[in-house]
Amino acid sequence: MSRNYRFRVVNVFAAAAATSASRFSGNPLAVIENAQGLSEMEMQQIALQFNLSETTFVLPSTDADARVRIFTTTFEMPFAGHPTLGTAHVLRALGRAGDALRLRLNAGVIPVVAQGDAWTLTANIPTHRAYEYSRAQLALALGLQENDIAGEPLWMNAGVEQLIVPLASVDAVARAQPRLDAFAEYCSNAREAQAYVYAFDGATRVISRYFWGQGSMISEDPGTGSACANLGGYLVANGARVPFRYEIHQGSATGRPCLLYLSVDADRCIRVGGRVVEVMRGELQLD
Repeated sequence: MSRNYRFRVVNVFAAAAATSASRFSGNPLAVIENAQGLSEMEMQQIALQFNLSETTFVLPSTDADARVRIFTTTFEMPFAGHPTLGTAHVLRALGRAGDALRLRLNAGVIPVVAQGDAWTLTANIPTHRAYEYSRAQLALALGLQENDIAGEPLWMNAGVEQLIVPLASVDAVARAQPRLDAFAEYCSNAREAQAYVYAFDGATRVISRYFWGQGSMISEDPGTGSACANLGGYLVANGARVPFRYEIHQGSATGRPCLLYLSVDADRCIRVGGRVVEVMRGELQLD
């Protein structure tokens, strides 16, 4: 007996303008509409088959609208931003939810709301810990000069731990070119080597990039919602006045420009949002 599983592919954090070109901006995500019957090993194999940064698997939940498991090509993640928003969009399209829903992730229950095709999640309250190396070592890891580092980096965790690094200029963000050996040594936690670099470009605009080590190479993510949430926590931890709202521009260096929205309200509640566009539907045939 064959086992078939329906899927959709969406682009998350797509450009604001609803044009044919903007449909192919954003960070792509594959969503398995109903993953009941799949083993964990099969989920990992399917994620590798799609070969996207993440693939999600929708399952029933007793305390939320759906349980969602998130897999990269090599491991399962407790939380990620663009998979959360993209999966919510698919669930509404399937008629399983409306404009407000709750998703049970490994990191907890995450509320998500929509206005049209713009989706916003409320992140967990972040924790943080100090960065353990010097600015000179971090600059070496990122392929930058020591004076390009604009402040103290922190490990932030609003569901997944990431290294948040403020840079002195947009030019420094553009020039970042991590060195594999130093990056693996100076930007690693227990899970992987990675870093999120950013700089302000005016009062309400931020330019960012996210790098992670993948085997013998360094990859760059087009749009990273989890790191955007961690940026909100980083800014609050460093005394930013609330409330605030920023446009986060990421992904141009990858050819997949992304537009994210970060807001922190007076109660220090962190929200990350962006536009979601469906681009593909299909069916997996496993047997």
